[in-house]
Amino acid sequence: MAVVSSVIVPYASYLRVYEPLAAFPEPERGHWARYAERGRIPGAQDELRRALADLVPTPPVAVPVHESADAFVAEVDSVVCVCPWRTRLRGWRALEELAGQYPAPVLDALLPPVVRRQAAADYERWRERNPDARPWILTSVWHVPVSWFTVFSDEEREYVRADSGVAPVLRYRTPMVQARRRLARALRTLRDHIDEGPLTEGLVEVGRWLEEFHPRSLVELDYGGLVHALPRARLEEDRSAADVAEGIAALRAGDGAGAARAYERFTERWRSVRERRLAN
Repeated sequence: MAVVSSVIVPYASYLRVYEPLAAFPEPERGHWARYAERGRIPGAQDELRRALADLVPTPPVAVPVHESADAFVAEVDSVVCVCPWRTRLRGWRALEELAGQYPAPVLDALLPPVVRRQAAADYERWRERNPDARPWILTSVWHVPVSWFTVFSDEEREYVRADSGVAPVLRYRTPMVQARRRLARALRTLRDHIDEGPLTEGLVEVGRWLEEFHPRSLVELDYGGLVHALPRARLEEDRSAADVAEGIAALRAGDGAGAARAYERFTERWRSVRERRLAN
């Protein structure tokens, strides 16, 4: 569970993959085995604090100089699985996406052009040496993409209420095999009943990403900082995975009206969250 701190929690959600140790080559496998045995596993807030601290210097550090040696750890059927942070790689990818999210003057104030150019050059050189690298964590700001929910069922929802200074937690977890099966079925349904567009493109993108990992991995959707953007009652009642599953099932059955109602519930819930991005 995430401990509430004085640090402002970014309103982001995360899709993570935990791979078994057997999926990693040596010497990385040995590193993660020793890491898990130590038992002092940092949480998401620790990663956020480090990232925010890098923005304080002048000029700010847009992307860490060295790759993180930390990971999230989970045990699946007595098998240790790890989800490497890969903070540096994710920082480069996030920096690429910033250009389309903010006007140039705002972006220049956040991260000076010279800092962004240097980071881009570093990333280009790094990619030449690591062409097949991919992150174990996807991040989405101010919402959870509908494509992420297609790989989970409502029964896999885990909700822990806030208690004694500990932030609430809302997450879903499912085996990789199940995640791929559900996503493939949802994609077939969408392609059979609606035109190609953002919904199908989102599923294809997530599907390609999931195919990169070990078949015995664990997939996790974590609401992360979004638990602070939803009132407690709304958070407890949130059944987004169920809404998405209902909409896809309705489409499959030829019930367009039922699919529209489910999708409307989903979009209305997340529209209210995304609108807060522009609030003072």
